[in-house]
Amino acid sequence: MTIRYDNRVAVVTGAGAGLGRNHALYLASRGARVVVNDLGGAVDGTGGSTGAAEQVVQEIKASGGEAVANADSVASPDGAAKIIQSALDHFGGIDILINNAGNLRDKSFSKLEPADFDAVVDVHLSGSAYCTLAAWNHMKDANYGRIVMTTSAAGLFGNFGQGNYAAAKLGVVGLMNALKHEGLKYNINVNTVAPMALTRMTEDIMSDKIKPLVKPEYVTPVVAWFCAEENTVSGDVVEAGAGYYSKVHIVEGKGVVLGGGEVPTPEQIQANYDAIADMSEAQPYNSANDVMRHIFRSVNPR
Repeated sequence: MTIRYDNRVAVVTGAGAGLGRNHALYLASRGARVVVNDLGGAVDGTGGSTGAAEQVVQEIKASGGEAVANADSVASPDGAAKIIQSALDHFGGIDILINNAGNLRDKSFSKLEPADFDAVVDVHLSGSAYCTLAAWNHMKDANYGRIVMTTSAAGLFGNFGQGNYAAAKLGVVGLMNALKHEGLKYNINVNTVAPMALTRMTEDIMSDKIKPLVKPEYVTPVVAWFCAEENTVSGDVVEAGAGYYSKVHIVEGKGVVLGGGEVPTPEQIQANYDAIADMSEAQPYNSANDVMRHIFRSVNPR
């Protein structure tokens, strides 16, 4: 059966171009009413214009869909609240939230100014939190919600010159990991996509040979699945791009117990570090409580 979003209201942030634009167009093509949010600024987050969002709205309407433009900033609680309020005012609810808005201020860490760090964290991490917070209670009241965060391989695995971006992008995974528990009883699923795609933020670092392979269109299917009523998964991270899709997990090794009840020395850590770092029996955990239970069972196996 075809997955559709009839009678669902979606908010897509950063939807004036690239990934967000494609997400918005796709959901609208399958029946969703969409708030197309985009600040309309430069890649570094400066400036602003309603033009980008309005252009996408016109594309949706030209294809018979319903959409409204919004140019508020995700980077402030007030701006985020206005984005979600736009969905409530125009369409009467909020069912789907795709936290896609982003910016870049790449610099090696020694050259990074605090303002560069804050500007990126404010959009990627705080912006995702503010928009989700503004939508959360409405979703709880409706006993329904689908939320998608956007992380990056830079956050999951690291990348030179992107300390601000990497910190923010791993932060949204932590946010998801908490919300997957809080949303469970309210039918609110929270998942995360790690896109590999050609966007305004990546076009200068990708070769012409690679660009045709990493169209945003390849990322949208997994986002669309996370947004579907049929999807019951919550708390997953999926890397997506060029037709490649893979779940990414944070895992913990089996671990070792040292000291025999006494605090071990650094020398004991050194002598046993290969065993501490052994990932051959690594496994994921669903929550911090599950990790603690594993640790205490290891320390006191009786």
